[in-house]
Amino acid sequence: MCGIVGCHHVPDAKAFKPTALKMVKQCRHRGPDWSGSYVAGNTVLAHERLSIVGVDSGAQPLTNSDESIALAVNGEIYNHRVIRKGLKNPYHFKTHSDCEVIIPLYMEFDIDAPKHLDGMFSFVLYDKAQDRTIAARDPIGITSFYQGWSSKMPEATFFASELKCLHSVCDKIISFPPGHIYDSRTGKTTRYFEPTWWDPANVPTTPVDYKVLRETFEKAVRKRLMAEVPYGVLLSGGLDSSLVASIAQRETLRLKAAMLSQIEKGEVEKQNEDAGEGLVGIDDENKLTTTTFLPQLNSFSIGLPNAPDTKAALEVAKFLGTKHHDMTFTIEDGLNALSDVIYHLESYDVTTIRASTPMFLLSRKIKAMGVKMVLSGEGSDEIFGGYLYFHAAPDKKAFHEETVRRVKNLHLWDCLRANKSTSAWGLEARVPFLDKEFLEVSMNIDPEEKLITKDRIEKYILRKAFDTSDEPGAKPYLPEKILYRQKEQFSDGVGYGWIDALKDNAELHVTDEMMKNPKPEWAGDIPDTKEAYWYRMMFDDLFPPQCADTVVRWLPTWSKQTDPSGRAIATHIQKYEETK
Repeated sequence: MCGIVGCHHVPDAKAFKPTALKMVKQCRHRGPDWSGSYVAGNTVLAHERLSIVGVDSGAQPLTNSDESIALAVNGEIYNHRVIRKGLKNPYHFKTHSDCEVIIPLYMEFDIDAPKHLDGMFSFVLYDKAQDRTIAARDPIGITSFYQGWSSKMPEATFFASELKCLHSVCDKIISFPPGHIYDSRTGKTTRYFEPTWWDPANVPTTPVDYKVLRETFEKAVRKRLMAEVPYGVLLSGGLDSSLVASIAQRETLRLKAAMLSQIEKGEVEKQNEDAGEGLVGIDDENKLTTTTFLPQLNSFSIGLPNAPDTKAALEVAKFLGTKHHDMTFTIEDGLNALSDVIYHLESYDVTTIRASTPMFLLSRKIKAMGVKMVLSGEGSDEIFGGYLYFHAAPDKKAFHEETVRRVKNLHLWDCLRANKSTSAWGLEARVPFLDKEFLEVSMNIDPEEKLITKDRIEKYILRKAFDTSDEPGAKPYLPEKILYRQKEQFSDGVGYGWIDALKDNAELHVTDEMMKNPKPEWAGDIPDTKEAYWYRMMFDDLFPPQCADTVVRWLPTWSKQTDPSGRAIATHIQKYEETK
């Protein structure tokens, strides 16, 4: 991940530049490799870079040949080679950066440019000739992005990767909507992402095709291995991360075999030259054939001693043959990190903080090992109805509507957690379940196929797609007990003592009297537990009031529980009792 700031229509751009640099410095943790800025007209762009692709070039802001167009972007564009080849008009690329293609796309397609991108991104682009700024965010909001305004500069508009960059200048801040683009020429923000599944009222009827589901997801994982730096996989031992790890390991082994073959034939040097990235890279025909070769795939897990996820992750790693790193943390470690976690998350949502803390601690250790990118399993539970509360869905229409709602709001919770917990340490997380093509396939499956029944565990069709037990001679993707392991929310799976400790400590910080007298400025957003109240107090100590407008609390549907933990749902207890 990188960090960006864009300041459009400030009264005096040159005079405002020092302020813009202070703003972007607040998110330097996202991009510790280099800093850059651009000033033209009444606009300032500033950038903090984490180099993953185009490491030896690609410093930002990126510009066209006469520097009349400048771009500050955070993200990865997986189809950049295809875009470069398919441009109608010749364009002189200055770098090997995957993100540079956004400039010629804008020159050809104007505000429709994001429609052609396959990746995760937030960007601010300034067109000097038109004195025009456009800003856009990826379809699901995998990368964090905010927009703000200042009453002291009513004509100005501000953009940044994180809240902390804006709140010293802006008194109104929103989370920039995913799948949208802003155009300063009209002052409007419009939706460019228009998938067939967007309207929840249109309940799909397409039967599941297990082969298509499997192959589309495999492609989604492979394209996210595009990197020129060491990478790994986050492996909790649950279904989603285990499938990601399995596919990544298969690709790693395939690449190893391909490299050995090329060495024998003396073709390695030529392949490197042709690819422009890694060993072979994602080629011009969009064939996902190779990426940077690593001799062994690294996998990472974290938990309290003897946590449910830790045991499962070790079993998966052993089965796959990854180089596994099993990290443990203590409850004290987690409690000590809470304030830092909330500072980086910029949220007071209970389930997000619970799950982010171990992820935050793990990310620090991963970065210390020299790894700069990891694959993660976010999004699957929203797509397939994997949360245990989906057992209570009254019918397939309600089930489908809830999956659409959850996917649309991922930027408020799981994407926010994955993005900010890792980028706090200059680590990038990529999420293949949120691939555009995979979403088009998976969200258009008849929700009848996704329903949880007496004979079907949650996410049954995903499990079945990767169940090769009835395919003669096929190598299994995962051990059967992992493939059909029941859902554990990450905050539960790292060890049940973690949530218990958070609740116990909240009791020490929040009294019954405080619960009865919440702050008047909280208005209708009143914490309903002492744990939620405790987090809100810490958030208020770190951020001014305008930042709270961007926070939405996660709670399960069809349930009256105030605790979002999967363990708090009766189904969790019942299912484990049945398997004893």
